[in-house]
Amino acid sequence: MILYVLAVVLGLALIGAVAALVVTEWRSRPPKPAAASAAVVAREALDMVDAGLRRLTGECLRSGRPLPDLYAVVYSEQRLGLLLAGPEETAPAPWTAEADGERWLVSPDDLHRPGPEGEPALPYALTVTVGLAGPDRVLVDLSRAAGPVSVAGPEQEVRSLVRAVVAETLSSPVGALAEVTLVGSLAGDGLVAADMPRTSRLHTAATLEEAFVRAASAGTGQPAPGASDVTQIYRLIEGRSRIAVQDEAPHLFVVDASQLPRREGALDRLRRGDALLVLGDAPAGWRWRVGTGGSLDTGPLGLAITRHVGRFG
Repeated sequence: MILYVLAVVLGLALIGAVAALVVTEWRSRPPKPAAASAAVVAREALDMVDAGLRRLTGECLRSGRPLPDLYAVVYSEQRLGLLLAGPEETAPAPWTAEADGERWLVSPDDLHRPGPEGEPALPYALTVTVGLAGPDRVLVDLSRAAGPVSVAGPEQEVRSLVRAVVAETLSSPVGALAEVTLVGSLAGDGLVAADMPRTSRLHTAATLEEAFVRAASAGTGQPAPGASDVTQIYRLIEGRSRIAVQDEAPHLFVVDASQLPRREGALDRLRRGDALLVLGDAPAGWRWRVGTGGSLDTGPLGLAITRHVGRFG
């Protein structure tokens, strides 16, 4: 009888120990990220981002404060967040500052409520979706990079991501005034989908040097329609931000790594406020790597992208 009781006690102790081990292991595991909703993945999410950036530029213009130096935008159905390169603890209404001023948040409901009109968000026109981080849609301002942005990894994954970035730049309300130039072999190899609407903002050039020269020549002409609307904003941030050119739309140049000139000074013509996206591994300000499963390592940005934008379709 004593042996039976002892066996029962030992059995219960063993069960308890196993249960405690399972609970401990379960608690130590990070929670699985929630999936993004259809509204976050849909094209309409860009309308909300555009509304937020317009409201931001409008509020800063009216109050006479410089635009914040943001490098990324994070959107979910519950909030729109700005990630700032330099902390600013005081945010203009309806934004609120968190994380010691490194992040500004606003509720989409506040953007829907009647308020002062926004302004064209031209200084942030190269802010494009790079993918999803759990339930959030993440956009990065490519012009914030100090040099080229290189995207390495499996060729098919790299091309699908870059294709989606180019398409969004040309079709999103955020990039409504941005220009894009495909350089060298990318100009005619089908990088841009054949069924994409034709636009005068998409250009081609044989070399990167030619692309820079053409962009500079176009910028010295008459301001494009609506450029007067953004002149005050450019003056507002001139000297502090990476943008210091008035009345010129930001320009995205896209080139294959094999055709990126390596001679010293070859990229000096890249204006502040423009961006250079390179397919393949190359010396760059930001070096990104796409995984075979669709993840994206954003390098120094530290943004954990679980599904890049090329996989949205």
